[in-house]
Amino acid sequence: MPRLPYVPADLTEPQAIVAAVRARRGGTLLNLDRMLLHSPEMAAGWNAYLGAIRTQLRLSPKLRELAMCVVAVLNRADYEFGHHAPEFLKAGGTPAQLDALRDPQRAQANDALFDATERAALAVAVEMTLSVNVSDASFEALARALPPRELVEFVGTVATYNMVSRFLVALGVEPE
Repeated sequence: MPRLPYVPADLTEPQAIVAAVRARRGGTLLNLDRMLLHSPEMAAGWNAYLGAIRTQLRLSPKLRELAMCVVAVLNRADYEFGHHAPEFLKAGGTPAQLDALRDPQRAQANDALFDATERAALAVAVEMTLSVNVSDASFEALARALPPRELVEFVGTVATYNMVSRFLVALGVEPE
């Protein structure tokens, strides 16, 4: 149950901000948007920033969605997992990999399901989410696998979706 009421689904004002959010969402407002729109300026910034994370990075969509799913599981953000699990599959993840992501710490050692880059990404995502600090060994393994730009984008994605999950969980945003 949400801790605050959602703004109305048919909200139209402030027009420019609501229109931008609707445009990114294909015409609708998700429950997340309806919570964010309590602060239109926050919703505008969130929409632009998360839109860039989702559509403008060089990082592979599969690694991006892997990061989002891991963060969602570790932070118990069912809403986030529900939105990103299908995207992980669309990006090339397998149902078996998705099932394994429900236990990210165990998944990071599973060389039957995940390649070396994915296992390195899992280790960094787990460490960032659970302790903030990333060990030199984990960071170096991922740095060997990704060029600097994609490494920065991966770390930024993990950090961003930790923010998203904390917002969702703290405010009790429910799945649609």
